[in-house]
Amino acid sequence: MLSPTLFPIFCALFLCLPVAVIFTVQRELTGVVSPEFGFRSLSVFSLYSRNVPEASSPAIPIRPPIPKEDEPLLRLASRVNPNQPPGSTRKLAFMYLTTTPLPFASLWEEFFNGSSKDLYNIYIHADPTRDYDPPFSGVFANRVIHSKLSNRYTPTLASAARRLIAHALLDDQRNYMFALFSPSCVPIRSFDFTYNTLISSRKSFIEILKDEPWQFDRWAARGMEAMLPEVRLEDFRIGSQFWVLKRRHARVVARDRRIWVKFNQTCVREDTCYPEENYFPTLLNMRDPRGCVPATLTHVDWTINDGGHPRMYEPEEVVPDLIVRLRKTRPRYGEDGINGSDWSAIERNDPFLFARKFSSEALEPLLGMARNVLFNDSAGGA
Repeated sequence: MLSPTLFPIFCALFLCLPVAVIFTVQRELTGVVSPEFGFRSLSVFSLYSRNVPEASSPAIPIRPPIPKEDEPLLRLASRVNPNQPPGSTRKLAFMYLTTTPLPFASLWEEFFNGSSKDLYNIYIHADPTRDYDPPFSGVFANRVIHSKLSNRYTPTLASAARRLIAHALLDDQRNYMFALFSPSCVPIRSFDFTYNTLISSRKSFIEILKDEPWQFDRWAARGMEAMLPEVRLEDFRIGSQFWVLKRRHARVVARDRRIWVKFNQTCVREDTCYPEENYFPTLLNMRDPRGCVPATLTHVDWTINDGGHPRMYEPEEVVPDLIVRLRKTRPRYGEDGINGSDWSAIERNDPFLFARKFSSEALEPLLGMARNVLFNDSAGGA
């Protein structure tokens, strides 16, 4: 039996208990709601609060696994936020499509050296049927995406580029420009010059050419009517495989099914089958021509055509004068007048930022002039 002294205290506690329960439940129900994920973080007064982050702690999203098959991969990438996080720094996505070890990896290392990793990301599509010896290292270590077989004269090279775009979209919301390279591409400007040129652009850079030689043969490479009705001959375009796309155009590629299904067919004529040079310029010309500068910023010399390959620069040719000349060359612009009167191709003179095709033996002379020429933006007055 309770003593007379403790009885009033016990009664007071018993009467206050419902009020305490209501107060606790109310605090839990009015907990902070995460604006990004829509869940409630429990109040610090909750019995479970020690297992839940403070309301002021940032919510950490749990990423779903990236699909290995192209269809779900691209479908997932097409749903990413088209905008960057407010106040975030824009990044460049450097995407390498290769079937060999990167012969100019050490030159690219020098290019990235000293630049903040908050300004760029690297992605590699490496044909899994090939050996890569030595393995990718330095800035290229652990940057290989899930890759598949890729061969010329098939849609697989274009598939690989789409795969790279999808991974870059899913990997980092801050990726703003998406640039594609081959193993034989090298930078001919400093990272700072390249970054500022691309990040300040309101448009993508992709060569879009009309009425080129062999246009009909390329259009009909899958059969006389295989591209119809989605892609008429007058819609078909040709351009360099190497481009720089803005984020909104990367999403256009990821979302596309209608045009891709036409290009993703086996060719009946292998000698005119170059989907990687036709799909991207055709798609963007059909979807958003005025959002593109119809030129590539990767210099290439087609005055020599060796079995469908452009001129290859050998070590003895790689001298400072070559780099200066490449920089001063004006890009070839598409002839559709798609840029509007104020941004006409006639008035533009965008700088080449990259160049190909260099022999792997040219690494030594390129490294020898890296600091004083390649990455010195005032060299030769260029």
